[in-house]
Amino acid sequence: MGDLLTLTNLGNLGVLIFLQAVLGFDNLLYISIESQRAPEQDQAKVRRWGILIAIALRIILLFVMIQLIGALSKPFFEIHWTGVLEGSFNFSVIVFLFGGMFIMYTAVKEIAHLLSIEHLEKDLNADSRKSTWGVISLIVFMNLIFSFDSILSALAITDVFPVLAFAIILSGVAMLLLADGVTRFIQKNRMYEVLGLFVLLIVGVVLLGEGGHEGHLKFFGYAVEPMSKSTFYFSVAVLFVVQAIQTRYQKKLAMERLHEQGSTPGH
Repeated sequence: MGDLLTLTNLGNLGVLIFLQAVLGFDNLLYISIESQRAPEQDQAKVRRWGILIAIALRIILLFVMIQLIGALSKPFFEIHWTGVLEGSFNFSVIVFLFGGMFIMYTAVKEIAHLLSIEHLEKDLNADSRKSTWGVISLIVFMNLIFSFDSILSALAITDVFPVLAFAIILSGVAMLLLADGVTRFIQKNRMYEVLGLFVLLIVGVVLLGEGGHEGHLKFFGYAVEPMSKSTFYFSVAVLFVVQAIQTRYQKKLAMERLHEQGSTPGH
């Protein structure tokens, strides 16, 4: 125990907690949006069980990756289609590419669904819900995809399993505490649901960039470059600022129209 309570490990734990908090934002956003697809009376349970199961599986994944990090980094296969597609594919590359495409598909599908419904109330009825355990399974699956990036980043800081596991548990507790509040905010401000889906779309692009860079992929002679985390969070911040300004501007226009209608003769 004394070997764990060193200044190095405590410093690494602080960095890991901050890293998990930053990288967990998109995960929490996905959980909050997806949980609304479950029956209304089960939504809180979906978030709670989805996060708890995901934490346990994330710790198991961490342990496995520490043991097999060398084997997982070896390429499974390579493609040398000169001028069209080149690159090597190991475990992490495949996870990033598959996860990125799946997240982008999910985001596009949900955006299309929101645009296709005639009435928001119709979208919230029982017929449009998914099963409780179906949503929990999807949340756990997506949590593992999101966590793969954060675990790789964490392993670059330290390989001390107890320190890494404690940081994961703390991040899970934070998600448990914040998930209901984030969901209530999205339910009261449904325009932010669309914004959240576009954030997930960007997350998918980030994962594709990570996978492409790690696999040294080239499409038609052009190398795939990753999007930096600072660029990603700056883009997300800009999206939220634009949404907030647009919302205020729409309210202002609505007030002006009401005022003009009230001052028009005959009204």
